Amino acid sequence: MTLTPGSHVLVTGGAGYVGSVCATVLCEQGYRVTVIDDLSTGNRAAVPSEATFVEGDVLDAAPSVLADDCAAVFHFAAKSLVGESVETPAKYWHGNVVTTLQLLDLMRAAGVDNLVFSSTAACYGEPETVPITEEMPTRPTNPYGATKLSIDAIITSYAAAYGLGATSLRYFNVAGAYGEVGENRAVETHLIPLVLQVAMGFREKIFIFGDDFPTADGTCIRDYIHVRDLADAHLLAATSNEPGTHRIFNLGSGDGFSVRQVIDTCREVTGHPIPAEVAPRRAGDPATLIASSARAVADLGWRPQRSDLHTIVQDAWSFTAGLGDRAHAARR
Repeated sequence: MTLTPGSHVLVTGGAGYVGSVCATVLCEQGYRVTVIDDLSTGNRAAVPSEATFVEGDVLDAAPSVLADDCAAVFHFAAKSLVGESVETPAKYWHGNVVTTLQLLDLMRAAGVDNLVFSSTAACYGEPETVPITEEMPTRPTNPYGATKLSIDAIITSYAAAYGLGATSLRYFNVAGAYGEVGENRAVETHLIPLVLQVAMGFREKIFIFGDDFPTADGTCIRDYIHVRDLADAHLLAATSNEPGTHRIFNLGSGDGFSVRQVIDTCREVTGHPIPAEVAPRRAGDPATLIASSARAVADLGWRPQRSDLHTIVQDAWSFTAGLGDRAHAARR
């Protein structure tokens, strides 16, 4: 269970947005990192050069990695598009739940008993009150959130029965960038990168889905957390896991920002007017989602350092503008 710099760790899905930032931070902290990713949605260039990269299916590649004196697993690999999970739930139940269950069995066989699991605020569904604490009812409104909640239940039982030490981290809205690693997906659904794509000229305008919510400016309010702060929480979790215990923590900034506030901040940072157009509400969009991270602060000693909205947008813009510069240079 002991995890110290120099230890070998496995990062599944480490070519994805959050996984690649966590892999980068682990390398910087002196860990020996192996990344497994099938690149179905990840970016090979996001994997840190110091890490060993294995392209392929997690279950095919994991046994040899786990047998190589592996001390911990950071499990990010998952299907994560809410709309797609509604349309093709079998893909999500198999890709998320079945895969994780088999990975846990591979860990048991290899004697690896330290896990940090990438979970989601979607486990809570539409909360009755905010801020959202870990004690609130879990009522996911889509198969994606349901698969993550089911995995949490599996982990709890494995911890009790087999001595697994594990932490599930339920993210709220992850944003920002760390150096040359940021959000760069083929299918983008997150607000901040979509707004910045308008500033880059990749989109004509940004749509605001509803301006009649019961909030100060009528638009939805969300809690944004910087991806680098999120990476810090993963390392704190892995180095404090205890055998037989499964902990669950919400991770957010504890502050809420409306869609209009996000767009205005992006205008300020980029100097671009960023045209916006109001569109009808999307079904199931709650008015306000804000996390309470008090448990993570108390139990992990976690302190988000970069999760003010201006810093998040500035870092995301630096990354997005850099993508444009690199694409321009490649065309020359």
